[in-house]
Amino acid sequence: MAWGWGYSWRPYVPVAQRQAKAARAMAKLQKKGKDIQPVRIEGRQIALTFWGKAWCDHLERFSDFENRLPRGRTYVRNGSVCHLDIREGTVEAKVSGSEIYDVKVSIKTLPGPKWAGLKKRCAGRVGSLLELLQGRLSDHVMAVVADRQDGLFPGPREMRFKCSCPDWADMCKHVAAVLYGVGARLDQTPELLFRLRGVDHAELVSEDAAKAIVTRKPKGGRRTLDEGRLAEVFGIEVDKAGPGKRARPPGTAPPPPGPRTPPEREEKGDVAPRPVRKKPLRSPLAAPRRRMLSATARRLIVAAQKARWAAYRASIASRRTGRRSRP
Repeated sequence: MAWGWGYSWRPYVPVAQRQAKAARAMAKLQKKGKDIQPVRIEGRQIALTFWGKAWCDHLERFSDFENRLPRGRTYVRNGSVCHLDIREGTVEAKVSGSEIYDVKVSIKTLPGPKWAGLKKRCAGRVGSLLELLQGRLSDHVMAVVADRQDGLFPGPREMRFKCSCPDWADMCKHVAAVLYGVGARLDQTPELLFRLRGVDHAELVSEDAAKAIVTRKPKGGRRTLDEGRLAEVFGIEVDKAGPGKRARPPGTAPPPPGPRTPPEREEKGDVAPRPVRKKPLRSPLAAPRRRMLSATARRLIVAAQKARWAAYRASIASRRTGRRSRP
């Protein structure tokens, strides 16, 4: 209840009037150099992709929030969340109500052991960075990342809410609107969830990709990098020249072969036999050798994944524009 108005509620302010007031306030902040990031919902559905839907479903599982969430859904749908910024461990927002209220949601970052366990349970099951961000995951990985206790999404005890409105409840309708706004924002940039929890989403793919592209030679027994698999996993073109060899420019003839020992000298035994190298014995319990990617391969992988993710975001934006233009 708002004090200053006696024992009655504040006068009702129509939605259109609140939106016009909020637009003027945000325009003033933009002139001062603040990056305003409003949340806009087209239609009744707040989230469209796996990450946004999983975030909203996770919130609605907890009975602590069930009384306040319906008002929050109404607020986020009518455009009351006029600014939302997601950073590591913090969500800051401005919500339009009777006034412009400042909302801050503090979320604990994911502990190291919990993140390590999550990566271990997802090992070998994430195909690429693009598939991860698009939500094209197996049922097992979806169950792991959306697990109520050990997944990526925070629980009620890991969140702290603060709002400048006079409502004394721990979660007011403005905070609930911000939480739903996070789900809508994850539709556009799902990597913000990993930033919010203080972890690197590329780690889920890099370990799987390293395991997928490391193969064993049929005779030598040494683990090597399979270039064909590298191109398949990361969607890049890899130079076909072997290790330690430079690719020959097109149109040039191969170099002449070096001198060989005549067969008659080999039969007479004039040539000393080559020493045989003995391979060191390895314990069967020793960890397998792992070969790291070169700096050039890493740069190619990052560039290719950024390009593919930019194309995916462009397709999502065009999809939303198409929905908005429907009569």
